[in-house]
Amino acid sequence: MASPILSNIYLDRLDTFVETVLIPQYTRGEYRKPNPTYVEVKNALKRARRRGDHAMVRELRKQQRSLPSGDPQDPDYRRLRYARYADDQLLGFTGPKAEAEQIKAHLRAFLQHTLKLELSQEKTLITHARTGAARFLGYEITVRHANHRRSINGAVALRVPKGVIKAKCAPYCKLGKPEARTPLVNEDDHAIVETYGAKYRGLVNYYLLAGDLWRLNRVHWVMETSLLKTLACKHRSSVSKMAARYKTTIATPHGPRRCLQAIVYRTGRKPLTATFGGIPLTRQRRAVLTDHQPPPGIIRRTELIKRVQAGRCEMCHRTGEVEVHHVGKLAHLSKPGQPQPSWAELMARKRRKTLVVCATCHDLIHHRQPTARSNTE
Repeated sequence: MASPILSNIYLDRLDTFVETVLIPQYTRGEYRKPNPTYVEVKNALKRARRRGDHAMVRELRKQQRSLPSGDPQDPDYRRLRYARYADDQLLGFTGPKAEAEQIKAHLRAFLQHTLKLELSQEKTLITHARTGAARFLGYEITVRHANHRRSINGAVALRVPKGVIKAKCAPYCKLGKPEARTPLVNEDDHAIVETYGAKYRGLVNYYLLAGDLWRLNRVHWVMETSLLKTLACKHRSSVSKMAARYKTTIATPHGPRRCLQAIVYRTGRKPLTATFGGIPLTRQRRAVLTDHQPPPGIIRRTELIKRVQAGRCEMCHRTGEVEVHHVGKLAHLSKPGQPQPSWAELMARKRRKTLVVCATCHDLIHHRQPTARSNTE
């Protein structure tokens, strides 16, 4: 897409303005001044230890852990950080809200007068990092704070928004419960599992930096149940039977994990394997999120090509060399007053004008003879 490239070209002047004007203006001070209240409690703690007053020591240590060591109101300490992706910008500011309003006003004036752009008042918000969360590129960004664990205070945390979890579950639910996806029922098992697996894998890989990645367990359960219901609808079976057929354990860098797998075995070639799940929902601090650009001139394989490459007869399920039987219209599959053969019934049920079959079944179809599948039914 050209939109991010055009945004980077045009908004380069905004980057220069923020880095050369705003950041130097609103960044000063090397360290915060000591917090007077914290210093008082620290001195009182020393005196209590010298007296041997253990009860007072415990009380003062508890109070000390709830106070910042640096003065949060230090007027000589400010920090401004800036990040941008395409036309989304995020500024992190350490300072009072009044100065944050000034920064916003400077940005609005620069965009309006220099770049001839309007700053969206609905999307441009000033959020307190400890009491709220800023949205940027699908993440919620906040600052951690805990009275019992001082080492995490002030650390920036990334979270998965609750709205994302709800939105990702919605396509697989009906009336609040996981439901089968009827558009996929006519696909083969490998394609169904592959479709679900690709969607889930992309979602998890994008949120690997989130500290609460475990929240995607809800999405995993909804998608897995919907997948099993889709397979059960296709085979006119039950969810428990589909789970028993496709559940397996795979080895991962984090140990063995349970997942769903559909495997298509091929003679003399590597089997086709589609996997859903098996990804540990554990934060990866060093994960790198990159936009993978497809190679130029790539040719997307159609569903028919994948069925042919699978090398499996859709009538007798034997593997090997296959051929394609096709009809001009679905209406040609049945003739008034004549029973519909099993191959035509299969094509009509799947609403396909093509059928991948072995040479034996193909000859039987053209000679109007019962196929191997019809003999077993």
